Amino acid sequence: MTSATTMNAALPAEYRERLMQLAREVSFEAGSRLFEEGLRADRFWIVRTGTVALDLHVPGRRPAVIESLGHGELVGWSWHFAPHIWHLCAKAMSPVRAWEFDAETVRAMCVADAEFGRAIAVWVGQVVAQRLHASRIRLLDLYAPYGSGGLT
Repeated sequence: MTSATTMNAALPAEYRERLMQLAREVSFEAGSRLFEEGLRADRFWIVRTGTVALDLHVPGRRPAVIESLGHGELVGWSWHFAPHIWHLCAKAMSPVRAWEFDAETVRAMCVADAEFGRAIAVWVGQVVAQRLHASRIRLLDLYAPYGSGGLT
């Protein structure tokens, strides 16, 4: 998926290069959890290949899939905002290869360079806004009496 919220679209080349210097290649088998709701958000990922589903625990029901993420997309934003606790769950829906970043190191870089920090904050904020909108639509589709209908 190409979106304004992918790292390549959202960050200038200079900041992408600085961020990628911290990247560590990781992989997840299909069905693996990247993180669970309520746990400490100490890292984040950019998907290289595969699909990651974001889901929400719903009491008395199976988890509701809020969104599926693919190539170039940010997995996890709770690392950027105190108290640094995951608010959703993430599961590899297929084998996933990703770049992993240590949240504390990236936050320290943001503090040390205000312009870099602003670019990261705007990017993460765009991701949060897009995910909240997608969550609203998905939850209306799942639980509203007549679905979400149109975008009103």
